[in-house]
Amino acid sequence: MWTVKDVYYVSDSTALLTEDIGKSLLCQFPAIGLNEEKIPFVKTRYDAEKAVAHIMEQSGGLQPLVFCTIIDSDVCAVFDRAEIEMFDLYGGLLDRLERKLEAEALRQPGFFRNRDDAKPDKRVEAIHYTIEHDDGQRTGGYDRAEIILVGVSRTGKTPVSVYLATHMGFKAANFPMTADHLAAYELPADIVRNRKKTVGLTISPQFLHRIREERYKGSTYARLATCRTETRQAEQLYMRHGIKTVNTEGKSIEELAVQVTQLLGISKKKR
Repeated sequence: MWTVKDVYYVSDSTALLTEDIGKSLLCQFPAIGLNEEKIPFVKTRYDAEKAVAHIMEQSGGLQPLVFCTIIDSDVCAVFDRAEIEMFDLYGGLLDRLERKLEAEALRQPGFFRNRDDAKPDKRVEAIHYTIEHDDGQRTGGYDRAEIILVGVSRTGKTPVSVYLATHMGFKAANFPMTADHLAAYELPADIVRNRKKTVGLTISPQFLHRIREERYKGSTYARLATCRTETRQAEQLYMRHGIKTVNTEGKSIEELAVQVTQLLGISKKKR
């Protein structure tokens, strides 16, 4: 019987659902330790081949398990090779897992949910924290944050923070970079001190201009010149303090949340 297995959740989207399904199956094998990782946004054969190379480098010939939810059959097929045990999340998975892991599944309904009773409490705590630290409130509490998002107005800080808390269980604070901070070329000490868990949200001036114009048409706030100045100053601050960045342009909240956690190296954190 295997004592430890490497497991990868691969998807052409965020891989959150893939992970949930895979974990709901694997929890039936509590005696086997798991090294888990999500690989989201695998949309092309190139993405898939890159993911396979990463998996093989990490796991060698130890027959890693790959749970896959990729719609494109050609892309999904890249993972179907002898060195990998690939599951496309269709019927009969527990039977196959029993064979591959050389162990009997518990086959206990709801075991995953029952085993993780503490998770809702942690998620509620994360939601409360995120609400209390929204839009620059209580920066003195940033030492307790797991993720801090910063960016100019209308870059999506609040919705991404809320998603990180409600769907992923992270304590996420967010801080708006106002004209005062940008002009002074400085960030609050509470952010600078926690810059390793801070992500700067970026956007092109043109895209930001379109977003602002929808709500504040003709205002100085929405002018393209204002957007250019603010985005340039924000990016200079990110570079000055070594803050990692994610471009928000045209991306969904779910996609941004996953990219933020990957950038900070916490996508494998057990919640």
